[in-house]
Amino acid sequence: MENEESIQRKSGAILSYVAIIVNTLIQILYTPFLLRMLGQNEYGLYSLVSSIIGYLTVLDLGFGNAIIVYTSKFRSQKKYDEEKKLHGMFYVIFFLIGVIAGILGLILYFNVENIFGATLTSNELSKAKMMMLILSFNLFVTFAFSIYSSILSAYERFTFKKLISILSSLLKPLIMIPFLFLGFKSITLIIVITIVNILVCLSNYVYCRKKLKIKIKFCGFDNKIFKVIFGYSIFIFLGEIVDKINWSADQFILGAVSGTAAVSIYSIASQLNNMFISFSSIMSGIFLPKISKMVAKNVSDKKLSDEFIKIGRIQFYIIFLMCSGLVLFGKKFISLWAGPQYDTSYYVSLILIIPVCVPLIQTLGLSIMQAKNKYSFRAVVTFIMAFVNIGISIILAKHFGPVGAAVGTAFSLIVCNIIVLNIYYSRILKLNVMGFWKEIFKEIIFFVIPIVIILAIMNLISIDGWFGLIIFCGVYVILYCLTAYFLVMNKYERGLVVQIIKKFI
Repeated sequence: MENEESIQRKSGAILSYVAIIVNTLIQILYTPFLLRMLGQNEYGLYSLVSSIIGYLTVLDLGFGNAIIVYTSKFRSQKKYDEEKKLHGMFYVIFFLIGVIAGILGLILYFNVENIFGATLTSNELSKAKMMMLILSFNLFVTFAFSIYSSILSAYERFTFKKLISILSSLLKPLIMIPFLFLGFKSITLIIVITIVNILVCLSNYVYCRKKLKIKIKFCGFDNKIFKVIFGYSIFIFLGEIVDKINWSADQFILGAVSGTAAVSIYSIASQLNNMFISFSSIMSGIFLPKISKMVAKNVSDKKLSDEFIKIGRIQFYIIFLMCSGLVLFGKKFISLWAGPQYDTSYYVSLILIIPVCVPLIQTLGLSIMQAKNKYSFRAVVTFIMAFVNIGISIILAKHFGPVGAAVGTAFSLIVCNIIVLNIYYSRILKLNVMGFWKEIFKEIIFFVIPIVIILAIMNLISIDGWFGLIIFCGVYVILYCLTAYFLVMNKYERGLVVQIIKKFI
């Protein structure tokens, strides 16, 4: 069983990175095409309605994460009756949350004219109402079936879950492109997204029923279990709200103090930042069940530290490759992709992304916090820093535009996610933070080699167009991978690389 779970974790991690590559390629290739086919106003309408409904996803209240943790604990302790009670109780809870989300969506539907009547045309208002209605139904279905997604994670069936995720990402543009050529617009796009999402939910349900033999039955409401889980999940919920504030507030601020041009510049940088953030949930999501079992078995702090360092090293290879690649080639990429008028977006993206790299390679620390039910500290600190971020960003945005807003966000990230959390990991969780950073700095020293080589080449040969950019990026990736394998990786990490290559062969 342990060997199977280990294989699932490794496969899940690989497929997670594949999913991110697929989503990134879709974003780079499909988004400009979608924008051109829909038109700026129609695309803006679609984005506006989607973002509004997106805020209702916080009604999850952190329960999805809590179910993963407590299902893993109950399984490791062989408390199967408690596990069944947990699933039955939260199936009903999620269904009720779905109903509430649907009702809130209907309230928005009936108030579209009151909210947007001054800025949207009558035709746009009509389309907005229809999209609001469809997305509200989509949200209801998502919540009603979300228990099965959490069960898949708790049972560490990452291979199936990630394959379905990749398939759904590909299906949306593949289905939608013919409709776009036929002249269909945003409402059809929303319908396609909803249909694919329903298929994903049904796939999770069928897999849990047929493969895992999960039969959810409501066995009564256990107040004791609910209070424990609610006490845990409420801080996950608080963290989700903070994330929405951190990554959405700057654009609202810029719209108020600097205008739409500044918002556009910031939004390009924000898209690149979102690609980086998507990496943060991979290892934490995949290793959360394992860490929960380790904590339930009262393993030593040293074993948790070893796992923290081992996974952190692996994450570092990917994150540092992306970050150094952005520093080296980001300006040229943004100029080719968005246009030279967005050159400022390069500097904004650097200000946002470089501080994010540290929490990205330490996501296992968050998993350990969650498994030990100590997530409340991070939730409170990030909540405070979110409002500090808003205050600083308002002041700086007035004088320095997008760069100033980004500096405010970066400041809060550095204080909270780098300084405060590393102290907490060391003193409270008893993780070997000094050992972690010694390992990371040893890796950085060797990776100076490919950076210096590619800078020397770029000094001799200028990057010309997409073809030149792709060639330079390819050369850098090859140099980076060779340096990693022969100079940086330990025996365990080389073994993982060999396993991956054998699987592909």
